Amino acid sequence: MSLKFRVELIWQDSEESAESIFLTSDGRVILQGRAVSAVEKQALALPADAELISVDRGLIRAIKEML
Repeated sequence: MSLKFRVELIWQDSEESAESIFLTSDGRVILQGRAVSAVEKQALALPADAELISVDRGLIRAIKEML
């Protein structure tokens, strides 16, 4: 029998904002972030057809602390 699962890590800083990092059973890491709009992609010369998210410094700090 095979089980599928995910682990959600929620990190809170002193400002009480929460960020989530999801670890899936197939080894992927999925970050919670704000979707990057088509206008932002164009302004930053990012790939237009890519699914991109923007993460803030708090999430990056959380990842560093978890490592």
